Amino acid sequence: MYDQAVEERADNRHRRRWLDEQYTRCPCYGVLRMTAWVQQQGYSVNAKRVRRVWRQRGLMAVSPKPRLRQPDVGAQLSPYLLTGRTIDRSDHVWSTDLTYVRRSPGFVYLVAMMDW
Repeated sequence: MYDQAVEERADNRHRRRWLDEQYTRCPCYGVLRMTAWVQQQGYSVNAKRVRRVWRQRGLMAVSPKPRLRQPDVGAQLSPYLLTGRTIDRSDHVWSTDLTYVRRSPGFVYLVAMMDW
């Protein structure tokens, strides 16, 4: 006989959502600072729990990491295609960026297309 999956408690979902909203407000907070912030709000939580929630959601602090400019071993580098090219008119070079923005019911994807 297999065990049945237990549904997540509502207060646990509320805390995860709360952590996610605070991360959206302050993405530069690391795990320890986020843990201290949650404890200041009156919740008993440790760094391991915050780290686990972040790992499950794919979050990490937005800050420069060590050896940022050095490529990983075996990384495939793409060539810079604009070397030696003069950009002197519109519709010559295009660039795009994709990100998401939190809204009250969920997320909205924001796409930016730029003409140099």
